[in-house]
Amino acid sequence: MPLYPRRTVAELKQLRELTGDENGAQRVAWTETWEKARAWLRETVAETGAEEEIDDAGNQWFTLRGTSERAVLIGGHIDSVPNGGWLDGALNVVAGIEVLRRVAGEGASPVTIRLVNWADEEGARFGRSLFGSSAAAGSMADQDELRALTDREGVSLPDALAEHGVDLDRALESRGQLDSAAAYLELHIEQGPVLESLDLPLGVVLGTFGVERHRVTWRGQAAHAGSTPMDKRRDALAGAAKLALEIREIAGRTGDGAVCTSGGVVCRPGIVTSVVETAEQLLDQRHLDAERLASMLAQAKKASERFASEERVEVEFERIWSIEPILFDETLLGFCEDAIREVTDTAHRLPSGPLHDAAEVSRAGVPTVMLFVQSLRGLSHTKLEDTKEEHLELAVAALDRLASKTIDWVAAGGGR
Repeated sequence: MPLYPRRTVAELKQLRELTGDENGAQRVAWTETWEKARAWLRETVAETGAEEEIDDAGNQWFTLRGTSERAVLIGGHIDSVPNGGWLDGALNVVAGIEVLRRVAGEGASPVTIRLVNWADEEGARFGRSLFGSSAAAGSMADQDELRALTDREGVSLPDALAEHGVDLDRALESRGQLDSAAAYLELHIEQGPVLESLDLPLGVVLGTFGVERHRVTWRGQAAHAGSTPMDKRRDALAGAAKLALEIREIAGRTGDGAVCTSGGVVCRPGIVTSVVETAEQLLDQRHLDAERLASMLAQAKKASERFASEERVEVEFERIWSIEPILFDETLLGFCEDAIREVTDTAHRLPSGPLHDAAEVSRAGVPTVMLFVQSLRGLSHTKLEDTKEEHLELAVAALDRLASKTIDWVAAGGGR
């Protein structure tokens, strides 16, 4: 069956109608709508003859067996954030179906091709991103913490998993899925404005940013808002406010795409008539270079100590989560550049600020690369998320050419 990229666009629209509403995509993992999307995927892939398997972490695999067990993996995720966009995640998987169709139509492949729909990439319901891919990669080291997670309705993560046939205690048994993986490919919308600003439809992803995520707790003294003079206050929020502004300067000094975000501040006692006694601030810092990322964190801590002294409060940093920067395989980066040039004129390299399942697969030692397609206005995680249809079609064609080059490479002994 010849490649037909326009079919991918039509199927993405079909999935949008099936699993979205007027507010956007509703394919949150571990919900009925997510299962509806997985059933749709199962039915759509069936024509290729690929064999389906659900592993112990809930990842959905489709295997098109070749003359060798060494496998080229094409991956993505079909889950979304609440009120999300129609392309985030779904494009990866639906484009992969089209590649499967093309390979199946040509007869026996020299290597096995596997399409994977990773479970709960977004972490939208329980706050734990990259669930399925981290389990398969063997990097899920926080299972005790996972057992304690609950959603807004108080449902625990283990109970939600059990409703979908997944036992948290056995999730790491999915690690065997990567034993035969020789290479991993992932297509994704950029989710940012860079490609659009360069007027380029496609880009080669160098790697994913490392992330340092902390809870910064400021402790002062509650006092009456009316009777406490300004120079006598120990206002915890003042320290948090100063840090929220300072991290912008830290990112600017670091450069090369550095980003720092104060994602939320919870104040106690949290009433208008009291000086803030405790402020819990969430800090997210990202960079593609490990040393610069470490420097950004050190600068934030040093600045916080200064602000704490100025405001006569105390400050404490608690690491919530971190992941090192991931640089993708140089050979596959070259294949990706060649594939893009074959369907467009220019292949631009750029890093990914958001995390992706590809980072976990790369951490497991599988040669990995990602391909980006332009996002209009740089928007994602919103119903306004969009990409020109002609660019989506170019992305499918480029992914297919990347897959062909990778298949030939693996068949000749390349890859892991």
